[in-house]
Amino acid sequence: MAVRHQNELQKNARPKRGFLRSLAADRSGNTIMIVAGALVPIMAMIGGGVDMSRSYLSQTRLQQACDAGVLAARKKLGQSVVVTGTIPNDVDTIGQRFFDANFNDGQYGTANRSFAMTLESDYSISGVATVDVPTTIMQAFGYDQVDLVANCSAQLNMSDTDIMMVLDVTGSMADANPGETDAKIDVMNATVKDFYTQLAAAAGPQTRIRYGFVPYSTNVNVGSLLQDDWVVDTNWTYQSREWIRAETIETTQYTWQNWTYKSGTAGATTLYDSYPATWHEPAPRGNGEVGTSGGDGYYTCDTAPPGNTKTDNITLLSETNVPYEGPPAGTQNIKHYVRTYNGTEYWISLEDNICKIWSRTYTNYTFEYDGVTTPVIRDIWRWKYWPISVDVSDWRSLSNGCMEERSTYEISDYANVNFSQAKDLDIDLVPTVGDTSTQWRPMLPNIVFDRAIRWDGSGSWNKPPKVTSNEYINAGTGGFAACPAPARNLATITSSELDAYLATLQPAGSTYHDIGMIWGGRLLSPTGLFATENADRPGRSTSRHLIFLTDGQTDPLDLSYGAYGVEPLDERRWHSGGTYNLTQTVENRFAVACDEVKKRNITVWVVSFGTSLNPIMSACAGPGHAFEAANAAELSNTFSTIAQQLGELRITD
Repeated sequence: MAVRHQNELQKNARPKRGFLRSLAADRSGNTIMIVAGALVPIMAMIGGGVDMSRSYLSQTRLQQACDAGVLAARKKLGQSVVVTGTIPNDVDTIGQRFFDANFNDGQYGTANRSFAMTLESDYSISGVATVDVPTTIMQAFGYDQVDLVANCSAQLNMSDTDIMMVLDVTGSMADANPGETDAKIDVMNATVKDFYTQLAAAAGPQTRIRYGFVPYSTNVNVGSLLQDDWVVDTNWTYQSREWIRAETIETTQYTWQNWTYKSGTAGATTLYDSYPATWHEPAPRGNGEVGTSGGDGYYTCDTAPPGNTKTDNITLLSETNVPYEGPPAGTQNIKHYVRTYNGTEYWISLEDNICKIWSRTYTNYTFEYDGVTTPVIRDIWRWKYWPISVDVSDWRSLSNGCMEERSTYEISDYANVNFSQAKDLDIDLVPTVGDTSTQWRPMLPNIVFDRAIRWDGSGSWNKPPKVTSNEYINAGTGGFAACPAPARNLATITSSELDAYLATLQPAGSTYHDIGMIWGGRLLSPTGLFATENADRPGRSTSRHLIFLTDGQTDPLDLSYGAYGVEPLDERRWHSGGTYNLTQTVENRFAVACDEVKKRNITVWVVSFGTSLNPIMSACAGPGHAFEAANAAELSNTFSTIAQQLGELRITD
């Protein structure tokens, strides 16, 4: 730190003339007078030393008081002034208070103390302090006082800083907090932009501030950040289904054959009437969106056609049984009919969103035909729901960017985690080529089914294969496999790039805090997957921060297909009836991941937006780093507080 001192101890001293000049002019040889004259400079030297020592002490203390005043004022000013342009009223008051506490009025016998501060264009605060130090012995030599001046300036500056934003984008972020109209995700985006602006203002010309982003809900989207060798590139098993021949049965098949016209007439098909079809909006999906789970939008014809007057008289003329060679061998039954139509029939068709009513009139229209029953062998096809091995070598084109986690185990003692088994919680572990336990696996929501839960919610979980004609919930179309916007690695980012990225965040899915913390740590750690990119610059240290923002309590859903598969079926980290329920499992793993993040000398900040702080999250962040924000104003203040603490308050040249 550089401190600018201006000490003017003697510049403005005012000497009295007369006695010394007279003494110098006296050339008498009086020895006593010579001795007496010699005492005068000796007294001046001693008196000057006393007065100068007091002046130097006052100058040092005045400079300290000046520094303390501007430091306190700059800290009170914070970073929000960069965004709001408003200077808090008590900035000057707090600065003056700290100055007063460090240099009391009349201290060391001084007089005329003053202190004034100015807000500079770069948002630093400069100050000027002055005081007069009356002399004692030096008054006899014409010096009444020493005028002291101290100049000082304080600036909130940044060192190299890496910030990983782990942002909750679950479905509830589409809602507004009580008393507000803006959706929480919009408030969050605006606050992040202001936070960016505040830090940019505090950054020096050589300072590097990098941002990374991990939007999370049911899972995170990191596929674009992974190297090919980090992902399984052969086969992976999914809870899926396939169409199989379930059984072969002997049954009969009925057909109409040998149609023969006999007499009468059948009029031409005539357009009777037409009208616009009725549009039906798509039904809501499970996550509040609209789409295919309830059917896409569709048109219907709601007006029934006129009642038919057509009559149909059928007479059996003969019946015979003949041998049938098959397979299967048996008897073929043949019934010969005569049939007569009279009157008019109506029917309706939907063409290009237009309903058309057609008609046709019959007059004694008579024909004969055979109704033939034949023995047949029929294959019965069914869905077989069970784990299926899928070739994922082309995973980049197959995947939506979200991944299934690498190997882990169901932990019963979270105080003693075996990281050689819980590879998902070892945030620095770099995958080994060919070792699938260390690699990630692509999510394939469109082929994953919740065996055996039907679309109407009926049914129950069934681990063994299930052969049925029933349709079970598909995670992808059901909205139970939310995949957020892609995460971003650490990088410098412009204001316009930040705006564009935040605009891609869309709320959907359930609340799985652990996967957000795990990937936030992985992308920020200086010793893991991205160690080369995340390293300090030569000769400079980097301050690392993970800001975790959520609007909800832990809320996993058993129907969800996420980072650990379909939990009730895959049971990779949890099973029903185990030591912990699914919510507790997610929270315990969040706590372990948070501890691993902090071991990398990363400061964790947790912000709870519109909800109370989860005790697990409070413990993760620690004192002074966990915040609750009930509304937009409190969220803005929270991020301003964090921005201020990220900066380094210092005295400037």
